[in-house]
Amino acid sequence: MTETTGAAVIGIGNEFRRDDGVGLAVAAEVRERAVARPLPPGTTVHASDGDPGRLIRLWEHADLAVLVDACFPPSPRPGRIHRWCRLLDFLPHAVAGTHSSTHGWGVARTVRLAHTLGRCPRHLLVYGVEGAERALGTGLTPAVAAAVGPLVERIEGDLARYALAGANGPAAWVSRADHRRASSVPGLPAGHAGRTPVVRPDDLAP
Repeated sequence: MTETTGAAVIGIGNEFRRDDGVGLAVAAEVRERAVARPLPPGTTVHASDGDPGRLIRLWEHADLAVLVDACFPPSPRPGRIHRWCRLLDFLPHAVAGTHSSTHGWGVARTVRLAHTLGRCPRHLLVYGVEGAERALGTGLTPAVAAAVGPLVERIEGDLARYALAGANGPAAWVSRADHRRASSVPGLPAGHAGRTPVVRPDDLAP
């Protein structure tokens, strides 16, 4: 694996598909807030349309990549946030799924491709925000828009904790709370309580 450095926050989405643009909105607010409250050194913030090649280039040299995307489950609760955390070195075959997205291949297929090419970030954290509307149009629905601020604060906390972990090892930044939440996140396989949550990017695709 290529030597990695810093963290990359990547909002994925399509601003012309209503709630499918929530990842872009989160990235924009992270960048805006960083003017007054700087992010840890080496942190970069990006917006992505989900194109596999461009997305891989954004994360391939990151020690930590934080992805934000919309998800549209069969019975959505708009604005609900899901969190998956994976240490790629320890779970190399965890990513599966063939779903596509309104803005490209979808996170699952892109992560699988990057793993095949040896171009994954060392650590991967994925947030999925349940959306209500993905028809043509601009602007987030109220419930999804209300989730942006709290999620930005959560990501800032992730970055700060990761920076403080420093040389304490690759898993040091994953809190005990993250381990407990793993067993309750919809879409995770049974038996993950007490272990690092496995990223299920397929759950972020429609």
